[in-house]
Amino acid sequence: MVPRLNCPVSVRGYRGRGCAGGVVRFPQAMPEPCRIEFRRYRLPFRAPLRTAHGSWAVRDGVLVRVERPDGSTGFGEAAPIPGFAGAGIDEIEVASRALGGRCGPEMIESLPAALNTLRGALRAAFHDEALSADGSAPAYLGVAALLPAGRAVLGALSARAESGFRLFKWKVGVGDVSDELALLDDVCAALPSGARLRLDANGAWDRRRAERWLERCAERPIEHVEQPCLAAPGAGETERRRGDDLLLGLAGDFPTPIALDESLASDADVDRWLGSGWPGVFVVKPALLGDASSSLAALRKRRAPVVFSSALETAIGARSALRVAFRWDGEPKALGFGVWPLFADARFDGPRAAPFVRREDVESLDPEAAWNALG
Repeated sequence: MVPRLNCPVSVRGYRGRGCAGGVVRFPQAMPEPCRIEFRRYRLPFRAPLRTAHGSWAVRDGVLVRVERPDGSTGFGEAAPIPGFAGAGIDEIEVASRALGGRCGPEMIESLPAALNTLRGALRAAFHDEALSADGSAPAYLGVAALLPAGRAVLGALSARAESGFRLFKWKVGVGDVSDELALLDDVCAALPSGARLRLDANGAWDRRRAERWLERCAERPIEHVEQPCLAAPGAGETERRRGDDLLLGLAGDFPTPIALDESLASDADVDRWLGSGWPGVFVVKPALLGDASSSLAALRKRRAPVVFSSALETAIGARSALRVAFRWDGEPKALGFGVWPLFADARFDGPRAAPFVRREDVESLDPEAAWNALG
């Protein structure tokens, strides 16, 4: 049974990684504190997702519910991705307990950077506001269809194309590089006229493999290649810098754009890559950012190309993340939200994958229903 984390007792601190001295100390005085509840979930996918990191079958996260002094409610979701930087789900659970049953804005700001997904979830819950229908948000946004790894891509591509998709995202870096490069030709031949393909390597390649792929992509309808290389989890500063330099070098040597994904696991990563002069695409998962508004303001100022993408979250996190995408006033790019139906229990799914997601599709998601499904 999924435990319910409803914390009536305040705890003075949270001891875990990423905290100065190992302790978070929360302010004693909080303007307009709100009542908060947390519920941890562990939900199986309808089918395991194969990536360069292996098979992923179950999603873990924490849902947040805020009750404001006026009686209104807001929802958020903390769903870290295994292998990304920052605190894991167990540390987020401990920190959630440490917050106690009431919380205010100052307490959110006191959370360390390692708890960025929890900070983002609390911010989303505190500022849970519907999209405006006055024209400030678009009526709809395009969506890229997610395709599975291996030869299963061909059947999935055909089905998605019949549904009207014209932009596809294929998981690569899973099998032998020669086999996948040969399969690339079959995939490109199966694309509808005018369609484009995104490749997502999840950091699987070394320099030699990345160069082979990028040479091949230059003559094919590839929109961009996501995260061809990545320093190993837990890598030291020197190794991380080498990984950054490799990506910058590849971006300068080949015409096919490269997109950062796993390299953008926090707000600090966004700042770091902007500071490096990254010339490619930023794949932004709003669910992973502690302060999406500040990070997006920096990206907007640089006119950086941004693709908003799902972190495979539930309907609660999907609603928050899609609202961020709809409020973006930069150049629109097709969203990486073509992932649903995703969960074995459909009550937790976001909008069903379609070539476009509409503003009303986002607002029709019922966070209270997903919350109650864990009760």
